[in-house]
Amino acid sequence: MIEAIGRVSISFFHVKDLNFLFPYYVAGEFLILGILFVKKLALPWYCYIPVGLLALCFWLDFGIVTNEVKKVVSNIIVICFAGYALLMEIKNTKVNDRFMAVDSLIFLYYGLSVFLFFLLRQLADFGVKQAGMIWSINNVLCSFLYVSIIYTFLRLKK
Repeated sequence: MIEAIGRVSISFFHVKDLNFLFPYYVAGEFLILGILFVKKLALPWYCYIPVGLLALCFWLDFGIVTNEVKKVVSNIIVICFAGYALLMEIKNTKVNDRFMAVDSLIFLYYGLSVFLFFLLRQLADFGVKQAGMIWSINNVLCSFLYVSIIYTFLRLKK
Protein backbone atom coordinates (compact mmCIF):
# COMPACT_ATOMS: atom_id res chain seq x y z
CA MET A 1 0.00 0.00 0.00
CA ILE A 2 2.88 2.35 0.82
CA GLU A 3 4.48 1.59 -2.55
CA ALA A 4 1.19 2.35 -4.32
CA ILE A 5 0.80 5.65 -2.45
CA GLY A 6 4.39 6.52 -3.37
CA ARG A 7 3.77 5.78 -7.05
CA VAL A 8 0.54 7.79 -7.09
CA SER A 9 2.28 10.68 -5.31
CA ILE A 10 5.07 10.73 -7.87
CA SER A 11 2.91 10.16 -10.95
CA PHE A 12 -0.13 12.28 -10.27
CA PHE A 13 0.97 14.84 -7.69
CA HIS A 14 4.59 15.18 -8.89
CA VAL A 15 5.96 14.87 -5.35
CA LYS A 16 9.76 14.95 -5.24
CA ASP A 17 10.29 13.81 -1.63
CA LEU A 18 8.55 10.73 -0.22
CA ASN A 19 10.02 10.96 3.29
CA PHE A 20 6.57 11.76 4.66
CA LEU A 21 5.60 8.11 3.99
CA PHE A 22 8.42 6.61 6.06
CA PRO A 23 6.69 6.88 9.50
CA TYR A 24 3.59 5.17 8.08
CA TYR A 25 5.77 2.39 6.69
CA VAL A 26 7.67 1.81 9.95
CA ALA A 27 4.60 2.02 12.20
CA GLY A 28 2.44 -0.13 9.93
CA GLU A 29 5.07 -2.81 9.47
CA PHE A 30 5.76 -2.93 13.21
CA LEU A 31 2.06 -3.01 14.10
CA ILE A 32 1.29 -5.86 11.71
CA LEU A 33 4.28 -7.98 12.73
CA GLY A 34 3.86 -7.18 16.43
CA ILE A 35 0.22 -8.23 16.45
CA LEU A 36 1.01 -11.39 14.48
CA PHE A 37 3.75 -12.42 16.90
CA VAL A 38 1.69 -11.62 20.01
CA LYS A 39 -1.09 -13.81 18.61
CA LYS A 40 1.29 -16.56 17.41
CA LEU A 41 3.09 -16.74 20.75
CA ALA A 42 -0.25 -16.78 22.62
CA LEU A 43 0.83 -13.88 24.80
CA PRO A 44 -1.78 -12.25 27.08
CA TRP A 45 -4.14 -9.68 25.58
CA TYR A 46 -2.46 -6.79 27.37
CA CYS A 47 0.70 -7.36 25.28
CA TYR A 48 -1.14 -5.68 22.41
CA ILE A 49 -1.02 -2.40 24.36
CA PRO A 50 2.76 -1.84 24.21
CA VAL A 51 2.81 -2.95 20.57
CA GLY A 52 0.14 -0.38 19.73
CA LEU A 53 1.81 2.35 21.77
CA LEU A 54 5.19 1.69 20.16
CA ALA A 55 3.60 1.75 16.70
CA LEU A 56 2.01 5.09 17.60
CA CYS A 57 5.40 6.42 18.75
CA PHE A 58 6.99 5.25 15.49
CA TRP A 59 4.24 7.03 13.55
CA LEU A 60 4.32 10.34 15.44
CA ASP A 61 7.17 12.78 14.99
CA PHE A 62 8.39 14.10 18.32
CA GLY A 63 11.53 15.62 16.82
CA ILE A 64 13.67 13.77 19.36
CA VAL A 65 14.33 10.57 17.40
CA THR A 66 14.97 10.38 13.67
CA ASN A 67 13.01 8.08 11.37
CA GLU A 68 16.10 5.94 10.82
CA VAL A 69 16.45 5.28 14.54
CA LYS A 70 12.76 4.41 14.74
CA LYS A 71 13.25 1.88 11.92
CA VAL A 72 16.22 0.28 13.68
CA VAL A 73 14.39 0.07 17.02
CA SER A 74 11.36 -1.41 15.25
CA ASN A 75 13.55 -4.00 13.52
CA ILE A 76 15.31 -4.95 16.76
CA ILE A 77 11.97 -5.54 18.48
CA VAL A 78 10.78 -7.67 15.54
CA ILE A 79 14.08 -9.63 15.76
CA CYS A 80 13.33 -10.30 19.44
CA PHE A 81 9.82 -11.50 18.63
CA ALA A 82 11.08 -13.75 15.82
CA GLY A 83 13.92 -15.10 17.95
CA TYR A 84 11.56 -15.92 20.79
CA ALA A 85 9.17 -17.62 18.36
CA LEU A 86 12.05 -19.68 16.96
CA LEU A 87 13.16 -20.69 20.44
CA MET A 88 9.64 -21.81 21.29
CA GLU A 89 9.42 -23.80 18.05
CA ILE A 90 12.77 -25.49 18.68
CA LYS A 91 11.84 -26.20 22.30
CA ASN A 92 8.60 -27.87 21.28
CA THR A 93 10.09 -30.63 19.11
CA LYS A 94 6.87 -32.66 19.00
CA VAL A 95 5.12 -30.12 16.81
CA ASN A 96 6.08 -29.80 13.15
CA ASP A 97 5.65 -26.05 12.93
CA ARG A 98 4.82 -24.91 9.43
CA PHE A 99 6.00 -21.37 10.09
CA MET A 100 9.58 -22.15 11.09
CA ALA A 101 10.97 -21.18 7.67
CA VAL A 102 9.07 -17.89 7.70
CA ASP A 103 10.10 -17.06 11.27
CA SER A 104 13.72 -17.94 10.45
CA LEU A 105 13.75 -15.70 7.41
CA ILE A 106 12.06 -12.87 9.31
CA PHE A 107 14.80 -13.16 11.94
CA LEU A 108 17.52 -13.26 9.28
CA TYR A 109 16.05 -10.47 7.14
CA TYR A 110 15.50 -8.01 9.98
CA GLY A 111 18.86 -8.84 11.57
CA LEU A 112 20.69 -8.28 8.30
CA SER A 113 18.66 -5.14 7.63
CA VAL A 114 19.80 -3.60 10.93
CA PHE A 115 23.40 -4.67 10.26
CA LEU A 116 23.37 -3.19 6.75
CA PHE A 117 21.82 0.01 8.03
CA PHE A 118 24.63 0.45 10.55
CA LEU A 119 27.24 -0.55 7.98
CA LEU A 120 26.06 2.02 5.45
CA ARG A 121 25.83 4.73 8.17
CA GLN A 122 29.36 4.07 9.41
CA LEU A 123 30.96 3.96 5.99
CA ALA A 124 29.75 7.26 4.60
CA ASP A 125 32.50 7.37 2.01
CA PHE A 126 30.85 4.58 0.00
CA GLY A 127 29.93 5.61 -3.48
CA VAL A 128 26.40 5.23 -4.74
CA LYS A 129 27.36 2.12 -6.68
CA GLN A 130 28.95 0.38 -3.70
CA ALA A 131 26.09 1.30 -1.39
CA GLY A 132 23.61 0.01 -3.97
CA MET A 133 25.49 -3.29 -4.19
CA ILE A 134 25.49 -3.69 -0.41
CA TRP A 135 21.82 -2.75 -0.13
CA SER A 136 20.93 -5.24 -2.90
CA ILE A 137 21.78 -7.98 -0.39
CA ASN A 138 18.84 -6.70 1.63
CA ASN A 139 16.58 -6.84 -1.44
CA VAL A 140 17.62 -10.42 -2.28
CA LEU A 141 16.94 -11.54 1.28
CA CYS A 142 13.59 -9.73 1.21
CA SER A 143 12.72 -11.68 -1.93
CA PHE A 144 13.56 -14.95 -0.15
CA LEU A 145 11.33 -13.88 2.73
CA TYR A 146 8.40 -13.13 0.43
CA VAL A 147 8.84 -16.42 -1.43
CA SER A 148 8.89 -18.37 1.85
CA ILE A 149 5.72 -16.59 3.03
CA ILE A 150 3.93 -17.35 -0.25
CA TYR A 151 5.14 -20.96 -0.18
CA THR A 152 4.02 -21.42 3.43
CA PHE A 153 0.56 -20.03 2.81
CA LEU A 154 0.12 -22.07 -0.37
CA ARG A 155 1.14 -25.17 1.59
CA LEU A 156 -1.35 -24.29 4.34
CA LYS A 157 -4.09 -23.88 1.73
CA LYS A 158 -3.75 -27.51 0.65
